[in-house]
Amino acid sequence: MSVYKVLITDAEYPDLSDEQRLLEEAGCQVSIAQCRSPEEVILAARDAFALMVQYAPITSDVIHALPNLKLISRAGVGVDSVDLDAAKEKGVWVANVPDYGVHEVASHAAAMILSLLRHVCFLDRKVREGVWHYLSTGEIHRISSLTLGVVGLGRIGRTLASMMVHVFGRVIGYDPYLPANAWPEGVDRVDLRDLFMKSNVVSLHLPLTKETSNMVNREFLALMPVGSYLVNTARGGLVNMEDLIYFLDNGHLAGAALDVLPKEPPVAGDPIIHHPKIIITPHVAWYSEESEKELRYKWAMNVVAFLKNGSPLYPVVMPVERSS
Repeated sequence: MSVYKVLITDAEYPDLSDEQRLLEEAGCQVSIAQCRSPEEVILAARDAFALMVQYAPITSDVIHALPNLKLISRAGVGVDSVDLDAAKEKGVWVANVPDYGVHEVASHAAAMILSLLRHVCFLDRKVREGVWHYLSTGEIHRISSLTLGVVGLGRIGRTLASMMVHVFGRVIGYDPYLPANAWPEGVDRVDLRDLFMKSNVVSLHLPLTKETSNMVNREFLALMPVGSYLVNTARGGLVNMEDLIYFLDNGHLAGAALDVLPKEPPVAGDPIIHHPKIIITPHVAWYSEESEKELRYKWAMNVVAFLKNGSPLYPVVMPVERSS
């Protein structure tokens, strides 16, 4: 049986024996590293046939430096750490795991939304500071009188919207790619500017691409009603953090809840860490014991399926077929 060399470039999981077993049973020789830079990936990968990636950057230089590379499997939904254009041009497949934590992320976003609107974390901080008063964090409004805007109605956005139609007075959504027959019931379709103008809470559920990078900036934040909130459980790079802090500090926005940041973890002294109007969680929205197990199984099975069938379970990039 042929041996296919697979490199797990990086992983925060303490034990990778389940992935290793699945791959070895399929005829793979598995190496494990903790790469943080393109240079480290190139050194560790050598003649790898497949890369299994969590956070390591897979740049054009990496892809072109590995002549035997045929497949990149990303542990998660987002593939913004992989140069997709270079992969396609070089004939390398890219796969992800798009469906492992849908309910976890939607539930986490819902928890953040409700925590912001009911001031749960802000009131907790006040009590710990010795303040015991129902108005210590300002006015709280009835959620059934408010509007939620959901930007991006893929699996997660649709799940969140469907949860919240029974909680908010109105739920509106923006997604230029979702056809009318897939639009969630009870959610009004609006354009992006209208969504920011009409929403008391905006929740982001978009991939990070060239088009969406820094999309939520001063222009769109200024459209939001005074006293509104922003929630991001998608990708940190969607939001211009300087602009967000500006609108929090000047009182235009009442708060923000962030599970993802442009740089993770934030550096010491980053103003978001101790900002009184920001709730932060450590990129954990995806996590439950069940979702982690599913993610890691499908992450490895992308490679196994490729060997068996010539295609991973969840292809994102399929190589261009060159005519002879």
